[in-house]
Amino acid sequence: MITTKQELKEYIERDMDFFHHFSIKEQVILRLTQDPSWVIKRYLFFLRKEEYYFNTHKNLRYLYYFRKKNHLGNRLGFKIPHNCFGPGLTIYHHGEIIVNEKARIGANCKLHGGNCIGNKGRIDIAPRIGDNLDMGIGAKVLGDVKLEDNVTIGAGAVVIKTYCDSSIVLAGVPAKKISK
Repeated sequence: MITTKQELKEYIERDMDFFHHFSIKEQVILRLTQDPSWVIKRYLFFLRKEEYYFNTHKNLRYLYYFRKKNHLGNRLGFKIPHNCFGPGLTIYHHGEIIVNEKARIGANCKLHGGNCIGNKGRIDIAPRIGDNLDMGIGAKVLGDVKLEDNVTIGAGAVVIKTYCDSSIVLAGVPAKKISK
C-alpha cells in the first residue's frame, strides 16, 4: 500500500524496470507510435498515482488519476483496482486482464495477457498470492485461493484451489502442480 511519496517513487521505479531494456530511440518510437507497450507503461504509472492519492485521501487528485487509468484501461482491456499488487508489476501484452478489488498479489508479478484474478461469483472471496507470480497467457486464478511465493502458472491454466508450496509450476484445467 503506497502511503508516502518515497513509496510511490519506489513502486513506479520497480514497475518500470521492464521498460529499461528499450534504448532511448526505441522508447521514442514506442511513444510516437502509441505502441501498446508505451500505453501499458502509462497505465501502470496512473495506477500507482491513483493508489497513492486514494491512500492519502486527496480525493480530487485520486479521481483525476482514476479517470486517466480507466481511460487507458478501456483501450488496453485492463480492469485493475488500486492496492491489489505489490511493487514490480509487469504486464507484457495488452488484452483482457481483470482483477478483483479484494485480490492481493505480492511483489514482482508478471502478467502475459488474458488473465483473471477474481472470485467464483457465488462468494466475494478473492485470491491471495505471494511474491514473484508469473501467469501465462489466458491463465486464471479464481475463488478462495492462496498461493505462496515463486509460483508459475502455465498458459490457459485455471487455478481453483490453494497450493501451500513455494517455487512450483501449475498447469491444466483445473490446474495441478507439475513441478517443484
